[in-house]
This record gives sequence, structure tokens and C-alpha cells, in this order.
Amino acid sequence: MANATMIAGRYRIDGRLGVGGMSTVHLAFDQRLERYVAIKLLAEHLADDPAFVSRFRREALSAARLVHPNIVQVFDFGLDEHQHQHFIVMEHVPGQSCAEILRDRGHLDVDQAVDILAQACRGLDYAHRHGVVHRDVKPGNLLVSEADVVKLADFGIARATDQSSITQVGSVLGTAAYLAPEQARGEEAGPRADLYSLGVVAYQLISGRLPYEAASLSELTLKQQREPPPPLNRIDPSVPPELAGVVAGALSIDQEDRPVNATVLADALRRGARGVGSELDSAPTAYLGGTAATNVLPPRPEPRTAATRAAVSPPQLSSLGTPRRRAEPQAEPRRATGAYPPPDRAARRRNERRAGRRMLALLLAAVVFVAVVAVAISLAASTSNSAVHLRKVIAHDANSAVSQVKSLVDQNTK
Repeated sequence: MANATMIAGRYRIDGRLGVGGMSTVHLAFDQRLERYVAIKLLAEHLADDPAFVSRFRREALSAARLVHPNIVQVFDFGLDEHQHQHFIVMEHVPGQSCAEILRDRGHLDVDQAVDILAQACRGLDYAHRHGVVHRDVKPGNLLVSEADVVKLADFGIARATDQSSITQVGSVLGTAAYLAPEQARGEEAGPRADLYSLGVVAYQLISGRLPYEAASLSELTLKQQREPPPPLNRIDPSVPPELAGVVAGALSIDQEDRPVNATVLADALRRGARGVGSELDSAPTAYLGGTAATNVLPPRPEPRTAATRAAVSPPQLSSLGTPRRRAEPQAEPRRATGAYPPPDRAARRRNERRAGRRMLALLLAAVVFVAVVAVAISLAASTSNSAVHLRKVIAHDANSAVSQVKSLVDQNTK
């Protein structure tokens, strides 16, 4: 298209910025506001579908209401009747798309990738809170300005195209790798579908490869259902395992296992890059490698509390995925508060010897007492003078003996 070409009598085409299956993007000069803009001219065959034109207008209006630093602003849209082309006028972002960055550099460092992803999360969160779902998050729609500001482009266009009666085979296959499983099944895409797509972008920015590579939607769906992709830290050991777990969580097949919103995902990505764990740092399934059957990991154990003294380990998995039961550990009995420790063996022996001496002393005292009583009874029956004298002597000796026995008993019972 020549430089003198005008769109809507206002936008002068100065050059081409990019070409896609659905549209061509040009650099244009807005002669009315005297500023450069990016103008997207939709493919001519789309203008022949009335349903698409209606939906495109509705979605373009929704996208034009999104005003955020991390979203490409939509300025204008319409139909140039002379050129017979639908157009969208957008903010011009000098810089590169993430697709161009991947083409030139292969992959990014963790810090650079996380910074891009966190900014994209801010844009998505703003759009989701205003009821707009992107539905086509991919590297080509993430623009990085010369000031390192990330902006999401092409809001609303994917929805209009998905519901069009025109089959967009090339477009679908070109973005199939970034589609959430529910999108591949033809279901309605919600905000968490955008988070899945951003998880694919994260995987590609960090590792330089896609988590799944497929030639068709059916092949992609089969791979997603069979096993999760290899963890990022297995592909690149320099990637923190916590960050790899966050990306794996965003790539969960079940959308309920993904982050609840883009803000949560951004926070988890930043924490994971620092090696700090979060609720998203492990997916419900894990890549086991090899050709073994699919294994399901047991649920995480409940957090330990003050009342919990022994944690029960989860069952081990056999090579065929059958859980092996492990004997439960016996809980260690608790001693009562304030109880003294049991005496050692030497102390027990000393106590036994001391008890024996006490018993012997008591027996000896009993024998002496019985003998004294017997003698006293026999003398009490006699009335002679010698008996009387003998009673006095025996009584004195008995009192002395009793005193000695008492003293012996007292010494051995202390």
C-alpha cells in the first residue's frame, strides 16, 4: 500500500509493521490529532460476514473502554467504504513484541521474563475486573516498549473471530499452543483461560520452548490430558523450583486449580523468582518421565498443629501407580506434666537394701519384745524375795533393751 493511502480520510499510511492471518498492521499518521498510531486493517473476507461485523463492533467498543498503562489503547474503529476494509486505530508502541524478542534472543533471563509477565498480569487483571476477557494471549500480543513497559494488544478481536461463521484454520492453528483446554474443547473462555495462556507464554519466555507442541487441536488436547509438561527447573536448573511450580499451576488442566486472578499469579511469579514458595508452587500432578502409566499424587498432609505429635507420611507409589501402604508410626506416649524421670538401676538397688535392713530391725525388735513379756509374766506369778529382786533387775534390763530397740528402729527407718 502506497504511502499516500488514506483510511477514513484521516489516517495516512506510512509503512507496514506486521502481517497476520486476520489482519495487517500499519504505521499511520493521524492528521487530525497529529500523532502516530497503529492501524490494523482486517482481512477483506471478514467484512463479508455480517455476524462478525456486528460482534467486532461490540467487542471493539468494550476494548476502547479499557484505559490502563499495560493495555494498548483503542482510539477508533470503523469501515472504510472506499477501501472496503474494517480498521482499528490503536496506540502505537515503539519497541518489540515478545514474539520478536523470542525470535532474536531465544529466551529471557528469569528476572526479565517475570517483569514482563507481572506487567501483563496487571493489564489482564484490569480487563477482567471490567468484564473483558482477552482470549488470545500470546507473545505476538505482548508489546514491550522502548521504556520496557509491557502492553497487551488485540482485546476483543479473538471473541469476534471465534464466533464468526468463517473458518479461520490458519489463525486457530497458529495460536493453538496458547489455548486453554476449555477453549480447545469449544467451551466459553473465562478469565482463567487468559491465565493459562499467559502460563504458556511464561514457559516459553523462560525455557525458549512451548510446553506442548502439536499440529492440531485434537493432538494438543490429548497431550494436555496425558501428562503435564516437564518442569522448567528440569529444562533449566537455574530456574528456581518455586517459580517452576507457579508456572505449572497456571498450566493446570482444571481451571479451578489455576490462580484465582491475575494479581495472585503476578505475586506468585515474583515470589517464585526469589525462591519463595506459595500456594501455586506445586501442581496437582507432576511430570514423572519415562513411559509409566499416569500417576496421581496424594493430597498434601494437613498442617501440623500443637496437638499433632506424629505426621503420617503419604503412601508411596509403585512403578505402576498403585499406592503401597506404609505402616503407620506409633505415637510416642506422653508423660504427665511434672512427672519425675524413673530412677536408674543403682538407685533401685540402694532402695532395696535399705528396705531389707528396716524389715530385719523390725523382726529383731518383735522377738525381744516377746521374750521380755514372757519373762515378765513368769516372774509376776512368783512372790519370793529373790523373785522380787529378780523382777526389778529384769524390769531394768527390759526397759534398757526396749530403749535400745527403739533407738535401732529409729536409726534404720530414717
